[in-house]
Amino acid sequence: MTDLQFAEEILDQLQERNPRFHAKAYFFVLAALHSVLQDLDAPRHISGRELAESVRDLALERFGPMAKTVLGHWGIHHTADIGDVVFALVDQGVLIKQEDDRPEDFAEVFDFEETFELRYPWEARP
Repeated sequence: MTDLQFAEEILDQLQERNPRFHAKAYFFVLAALHSVLQDLDAPRHISGRELAESVRDLALERFGPMAKTVLGHWGIHHTADIGDVVFALVDQGVLIKQEDDRPEDFAEVFDFEETFELRYPWEARP
């Protein structure tokens, strides 16, 4: 089995168990994790809050004023959904968690409406 076949099999299992999330939701959360890890001086555990904030920042960077719409299309409407994606990846063996990590760590980290619409920096972005 090739790496690509293995990845496709895992993705199929994720979507079968969690059909409310688009495949791109998993990839995006993993990209946000990679982004926050790259900015660290030394490897360490990332908290739910840190990962949710990284998802926010990456969504704003990549999708601008469409961030809320894109994430919503993928099934992510609240920060708790980010936690559900993360724990689906944990259940699938893609990510590991520490003993004290909980899905509740992602609850209400920020409000999507406020962050992506009301406080969106509408001025020209560099």
